[in-house]
Amino acid sequence: MLNTMMMLALSSAAAAASILGSNPTQGGACEAGTGQRVMVTVRGLKGATGMVRIQLYDGPGFLKKGTWLSRVEAKANRSEMTMCIAAPRPGQYAIAVRHDANGNGKSDWNDGGGFSRDPKLSLLNLKPSFDKVVIPVHAGTTNVLVTMNYRQGLSIGPVD
Repeated sequence: MLNTMMMLALSSAAAAASILGSNPTQGGACEAGTGQRVMVTVRGLKGATGMVRIQLYDGPGFLKKGTWLSRVEAKANRSEMTMCIAAPRPGQYAIAVRHDANGNGKSDWNDGGGFSRDPKLSLLNLKPSFDKVVIPVHAGTTNVLVTMNYRQGLSIGPVD
């Protein structure tokens, strides 16, 4: 019973994220007057396959497993997507984006990643510090642009 309820909740969340991915003005977190929200435009996706996941973090939990504050996920459907993610209150946050290019739910070398404020990444520095990616989120809508980075030989960067 619990597994069925969990699957229904996950299905509903995925459906809502898909709606936001194709029409960012729809969905609870993005409706006017519903608190703080971050409208994230993800550009430079390598292909329209797999899944795109956006996570919102605060400073203490930044990139620690299971510590994200909000999360949305949608099927990749073009090279640029806009999705909305809720913030619990105005404050300082970071956005992390992952493109699971083959949709297998595992981290592979072909997957892409990006962060708010587009920090420079390298094979030796795949996880920037919170202070390099922090953005202020105010009441209402905050717009953020994230450029995806992918492994290209021995370097990491946007797709050419």
